[in-house]
Amino acid sequence: MAPPMSAADFLDRLREEGVTVVEVGDWVHHNRDHKGPWGPVHGVMIHHTVTEGSEYTVELCRAGYAGLPGPLCHGVVTKDGRVHLVGYGRANHAGLGDDDVLRAVIAEKALPPDNEANTDGNRHFYGFECENLGDGEDPWPQAQLDAIEKVAAAVCRHHGWTERSVIGHLEWQPGKIDPRGFTMQWLRERVRDRLK
Repeated sequence: MAPPMSAADFLDRLREEGVTVVEVGDWVHHNRDHKGPWGPVHGVMIHHTVTEGSEYTVELCRAGYAGLPGPLCHGVVTKDGRVHLVGYGRANHAGLGDDDVLRAVIAEKALPPDNEANTDGNRHFYGFECENLGDGEDPWPQAQLDAIEKVAAAVCRHHGWTERSVIGHLEWQPGKIDPRGFTMQWLRERVRDRLK
């Protein structure tokens, strides 16, 4: 069981990994903690936003929308490779997912198919939203892919996790397709190599 790192440590770990960080408002205290606990944490979840335009994307992920209040993640990875911190604590990003997947993440084993939604993922995962339309055609610039690799590695490095603690939303919740445009296996291999 791992308690979440402090917001200060989170910021430090990202910067130590070479991430260009943008702090958005009072991100340290912007969370959904009144809706339930955050932690113990077990992994990092990667999403795509189905949006375009960095300014709009960051504001949406910070504020949320009707029916899903923000923050919608901890950090937004925009196409230019910057990581915008929009909240810290419980965030509305993972939703309900598969308890078998969570057990595999904790054990750092291969993930089983996600076939049920019975476990609160907002409690157990750091979340990064990545600016992309998610249509399989919108490009992923190299700077953005590098930043996604770095944020995942930074969190794993802090907690002593391997690349198997990095999952996509599509591996957690049935019916989700994100991130689309690269495979999680490819990303985990990059994180593995970075952690060596």
